[in-house]
Amino acid sequence: MATAKKAPAKAAPAAKTVAVEKAAAPAKKRAPNAAFMKALTPSAALAAVVGAAPLPRTEIISKLWVYIKANNLQDASDKRMINADAKLKEVFGKPQVSMFEMAGLIGKHVK
Repeated sequence: MATAKKAPAKAAPAAKTVAVEKAAAPAKKRAPNAAFMKALTPSAALAAVVGAAPLPRTEIISKLWVYIKANNLQDASDKRMINADAKLKEVFGKPQVSMFEMAGLIGKHVK
């Protein structure tokens, strides 16, 4: 029994021109999301770490990282984990959190 081989399919020339047009389009700069830039007031527990002035969410996270690094609160064996001191324990609600859940826990402490 002989099997018939199919000829390889040829790409349509229109598909190539579409790809070239997309590559030739100028790259657009991303506009910052207004929700991230809105100034939020931290709760009393969070204000003890980052200050009481209203700050955008991005600045709050940045100031938290400055505090974490200054007080050497990253776990030595796993840098993704943050060991909470007395101030951060009030904010996080537990003695150790991962850096990925930190932003979610902060959401409860800003208005």
